[in-house]
Amino acid sequence: MSEILRCQAVERSFTEGEISVTVLQQLGFSLQAGERIAIVGSSGSGKSTLLQLLGGLDSPTQGKVSLMGQDFQGLSQAERGHLRNRHLGFIYQFHHLLAEFTALENVCMPLLIRGDKPASAEAKASALLTEVGLGQRLQHKPGELSGGERQRAAVARALVTNPACVLADEPTGNLDQQTANQVYDTMLQLNQANNTSLVMVTHDLKLAERMDKIYRLENGRLVQT
Repeated sequence: MSEILRCQAVERSFTEGEISVTVLQQLGFSLQAGERIAIVGSSGSGKSTLLQLLGGLDSPTQGKVSLMGQDFQGLSQAERGHLRNRHLGFIYQFHHLLAEFTALENVCMPLLIRGDKPASAEAKASALLTEVGLGQRLQHKPGELSGGERQRAAVARALVTNPACVLADEPTGNLDQQTANQVYDTMLQLNQANNTSLVMVTHDLKLAERMDKIYRLENGRLVQT
């Protein structure tokens, strides 16, 4: 197995005026190709902060985060963006689809941003939307889709570039249990088919138990359970 993501002695503090709060301290773990891990913890424990660091969207106060062997700290914002576009997919609790574009157009966007030709991007996006059960909804805008359909479109958008890793922040937290299970099943099927690593922040312990490893974030520290 090859290493996709590494977190080494990572700390993150926030300062406001004379007050400094350390949210994360001395975190360390690595993620291998195809591996699935869940990060659980109480609200406000720093789970989303950690995910921002893993995606290079924020920088640690100390330590380093590496993706595909490249330390985010040593990269410019443009280089970080390029690395993310090549190797990461993101799924959030709220789908963040662009309302004025169709499902197909939304899923095409990461491919167009990296320079793929429109015809190629549409073919890939259409195939993946069909795979997640939205083959008849390609031309529907987000407002015309159900909550579960919107989230499946968001899953397709995250995976359309064949990323090495997907970072998911409460990806089913806004859905009822049955729909959440369907979306989660879709994520796991695509994870297995494409050998994509998955890091998922969740409060749903039943979903977390289906992952390879579970880490609990407590008092700023990460503990494997």
